[in-house]
Amino acid sequence: MKIIYNKIFLEHDTGMHPENRKRLESLGELPETDVTSGEKYLGLMHTEEYIEHVKKYCLQSRPLDRDTFTSKKSYEAAIYAVGATIMASGTGDFALVRPPGHHAFPDRSSGFCIFNNIAIAVKKLIDEGKRVLIMDFDSHLGDGTVKFFYDTDRVLYWSIHQYPAFPGGGYVNEIGEGKGKGYTICVPLPPGSGDEIFSDAVESFLPVALQFKPDVVACSAGFDGYQYDLLLDLRYSLVAYYKLGKILGDNFDNVFATLEGGYNVEVLPKCVNNFIAGVNGEKLPYKERATDSRIIVINEYEARRIELEKNLREFWKI
Repeated sequence: MKIIYNKIFLEHDTGMHPENRKRLESLGELPETDVTSGEKYLGLMHTEEYIEHVKKYCLQSRPLDRDTFTSKKSYEAAIYAVGATIMASGTGDFALVRPPGHHAFPDRSSGFCIFNNIAIAVKKLIDEGKRVLIMDFDSHLGDGTVKFFYDTDRVLYWSIHQYPAFPGGGYVNEIGEGKGKGYTICVPLPPGSGDEIFSDAVESFLPVALQFKPDVVACSAGFDGYQYDLLLDLRYSLVAYYKLGKILGDNFDNVFATLEGGYNVEVLPKCVNNFIAGVNGEKLPYKERATDSRIIVINEYEARRIELEKNLREFWKI
């Protein structure tokens, strides 16, 4: 896994917004990749009316909603973010893009997201006959993504996120509907959850992911669960992201990722590089002491995990 990056992603100008160009600039002078536009694929996820709405608002540098800002080049950055994510899905790489995507719905923006990069790439894959595991480890629920695939058995959506937190939802009883019942795994972590809880959330439900036998693993790679991130109250260390990457790399042949959240620009490069090193089976680049959780947090998590396992047992061996 290597980084796919282009300076076009800096042209999405959001000023002093938490989701700003400094997030990518923090990784230093990266080699640029010739990325392709994903504009022709937008219709796999989004309505034509919404696409035109985005074009209009970006030209006027108007916010799409109270959280999602735009500038004149935001539409261009967004369609190339889609294109880079699709490229990554074919090469097993990490699309270092912005704007992020997993909160975007077919007909509206949300939570800093304009177009749903991961959902578009995954829809293209399943239209090609692939079975896809979406591993969403951004610590906000990818509500746009989960909604889009909630009724299909071609995608297993697995999210580990803080609950309660924006955007709401993502509790243990949300397991899909229709043909997709049992194919959504929402693992809600209480605020204050540290490395041992995150590790358990991965290891407890990895058997389900393996039973699904995906052709491709698509990662919504968010790093806002880091202990000093600005927007959430989880307590992961840098090592947690390395261990997650290693588990994915050891257990699945085809893994790709696209950047979602992560707003502490001082540590975002370390989080990204630790995750990539884990997937690649390389040595740990950045060490840090593991974090732990208070007993009251552990007890709450375990109660939620047991309830989720009960809800999924009808569909999977757990």
